[in-house]
Amino acid sequence: MACWALIAMATLACVAHADTITVRSAELRSEEDGYYLNAEFELTFNPTLEEALQKGVPLYFVLELDVIRPRWYWFDDKLVTYSTTYRVSYVPLTRQYRVQTGLLTHNYESLEEVERLISRATSRLVARRDQLPRGTRLEAALRLRLDVNQLPKPFQVNALASREWSLQSDWHRWGFST
Repeated sequence: MACWALIAMATLACVAHADTITVRSAELRSEEDGYYLNAEFELTFNPTLEEALQKGVPLYFVLELDVIRPRWYWFDDKLVTYSTTYRVSYVPLTRQYRVQTGLLTHNYESLEEVERLISRATSRLVARRDQLPRGTRLEAALRLRLDVNQLPKPFQVNALASREWSLQSDWHRWGFST
């Protein structure tokens, strides 16, 4: 009996670990006109999300970045807040996945291509040069998550009760100098 309980707990731990997004790398690069984000995540859609896409439910992923000036005497000063939303949908007529971000729309043949697009942020301008003070030590916090609040209402109820819908990374924090 105890052996079965251990196997069930190990299986649940593997399933819970599989439904998270891992930050592989993240950096803010300084250039003449501003600060650029380069980040890479490890993202894999689970079967529940794949099925939802196939049935016409669009999924929304949000990439969030905060640049913070830590202060020991008061609350931290949030200097920059940046976010990008990816709307992922499936078009059965063309058998393609569509990813919309802002005014841009791209079509992809496979879900792996969609995962690759969402999991990489390359040379994203997140702050102008004048938004961050020079010669200061700052902190950056980054995460990628499935936004369950933008799902249709019946799915929002299901998402709150199920771990299969809680696909997100922890806040990845690092320090950098301007």
